[in-house]
Amino acid sequence: MKRRSFLKQSLSTAAGVFGMPMLVSSSVFAKYRPNDKIQIGQIGFGRIARGHDLPETIKHDMCRVVAVADVDMQRAKDGKQWIEGYYAKKTGQEKYVDVAVYRDYRELLADKRIDAVIISTPDHWHAQPAIEAALAGKDIYLQKPASLTIREGRQMSDAVHRSGCVFQVGSQQRSMDPWPQFKRACELVRNGRIGPIRHIQVGLGTDPGCGVEPEMPVPENLDYDRWLGATPVVYYTEKRVHPQSDYSRPGWLRCEQFGAGMITGWGAHHLDTAHWGMDTEYTGPVEIEGTAEFPKSGLWDVHGDFRVYAKYANGITMEISSAFPNGVRFEGTEGWVFVNRGGGQVTASDPDTGPTASNGLETSSPAIFESQIASHEIHLYESPEQHRNWLDCIRSRKLTAAPAEVAHRSCSACLVSHIAMKLRRKLYWDPQRERFNNDDEANRMISRPQRYPYGTDFIRV
Repeated sequence: MKRRSFLKQSLSTAAGVFGMPMLVSSSVFAKYRPNDKIQIGQIGFGRIARGHDLPETIKHDMCRVVAVADVDMQRAKDGKQWIEGYYAKKTGQEKYVDVAVYRDYRELLADKRIDAVIISTPDHWHAQPAIEAALAGKDIYLQKPASLTIREGRQMSDAVHRSGCVFQVGSQQRSMDPWPQFKRACELVRNGRIGPIRHIQVGLGTDPGCGVEPEMPVPENLDYDRWLGATPVVYYTEKRVHPQSDYSRPGWLRCEQFGAGMITGWGAHHLDTAHWGMDTEYTGPVEIEGTAEFPKSGLWDVHGDFRVYAKYANGITMEISSAFPNGVRFEGTEGWVFVNRGGGQVTASDPDTGPTASNGLETSSPAIFESQIASHEIHLYESPEQHRNWLDCIRSRKLTAAPAEVAHRSCSACLVSHIAMKLRRKLYWDPQRERFNNDDEANRMISRPQRYPYGTDFIRV
């Protein structure tokens, strides 16, 4: 389904399945003052915020970061110091900004100075703050994946569309900086350089497991109950949460309680690229089956080696596996295109991506590689860099490179894959209704029980 067609189409069917009460703040519709700096609040100051989201945003003079929130007060204070130090160095003014610090991000959302927020929290804390930010009238940059469950993702996308806020998900592979090869690959495919697409291979890595970790005292600086959020109460151990001494890769990424593993971690990027290349950004697979190895013991329990087979309504098949080189390979009747990051990483602690393509792009023939896209052919959305595109769209109020529904559809395709990996049988998915056909067990996995008072089902409006 085309982007424009989707935006004109009512979301009533999905809202009927996943709907929640929704009152939109009147501030959403307030006219933005284009000559003012965009005042930004940072929600979550961990590895991805410190190493990626903040550096890529704060460097632009059109914005000013004025607040930070984190349930770990040491990290919140580190965020304040980092932001103020950046501005002091850049401007030569020691007191250029006095960054407000919050433990509860809802207090940050209530700060009327703030126009927009960056949400760089763990996966189980993506959908809820995004919904609440939309209700508060804030524009939103959200780290991928869009949600922990399909239900949460639908609630989030609906809330964003109803609010009118500008939303961008962290699908950096859609932007020219730092990886222009993804847009190039998708334009080659969309313009028929490999003939009609028949099959797509998606290669994703895996995360290591670990042994049983002992219960530890909760650090005084951490509001652990709020960190757990809507997920069940489990004992604290550092490798379940994030390091207390540095900003290296956190343990929650390897715990199914808080995410699905690399199928969503990197899958949110590569399946988004696959959708972009085959023009299925607003739908999903119709058939899916998979297998995976899951640890039988230990703290870290996300999937290991896996293989998923999917089929889309257009007849294109897709295979997603840890056995393939990391990246996306489009196969057509007249050739193929393979694209990946060329060894690039978002943060220094990202896992190894395995074998890489030369400059991130390979084709079955020099003619395909050297082909130029003519002016009358399909030219995909031009985005300089994901955070800059978001800021530009806050000014213009135009649609971003990766808006809410695109983010939800990429994530839901990953989550449907994860459900298939768990059930190990063929499933039939209806992307319009967002339900499995005649499979109650699979449909129960579309959502998870939420621990009150946290969770998208308990948002107060």
